Amino acid sequence: MSEVLTKTMARNIYYGGSLFFLLLFLGLTLHTEMKLPERDNRGAITEQVAHGKRLWEENNCIGCHTLLGEGAYFAPELGNVYTRFGNSTDVIKGFIKGRPADGIPNRRSMPQFNFTDDELEAIAQFLKYASEINTTKWPPNIQG
Repeated sequence: MSEVLTKTMARNIYYGGSLFFLLLFLGLTLHTEMKLPERDNRGAITEQVAHGKRLWEENNCIGCHTLLGEGAYFAPELGNVYTRFGNSTDVIKGFIKGRPADGIPNRRSMPQFNFTDDELEAIAQFLKYASEINTTKWPPNIQG
């Protein structure tokens, strides 16, 4: 193998490799765009779900909880809470509403936010929506 890599050969390898990876990137992007509608539950976002998301953000729930693996790890994952609580928004609302006013002494616990019934329903609908997203089995365990 006494061949020397010439400038022309190096340029051809560079341009050929760049073109190959550009085409590969475009192909994978197109494939992802075609598969997303099958996995997404678009159209299911109602005003109530959007209101629940706003409440989630305003009360900094992600400061303690994770949602689909993102957020703090202080409190349980909420991306599958609807499933964990028996597919019931009433149980979610009851859990949030039943938090003690001062928390549990000597223990970390969720504070009482004193949400109205409409706000509780909005949060429950948001968590139901999040639980129905096809995450291809993420998080890997039921507790998050």
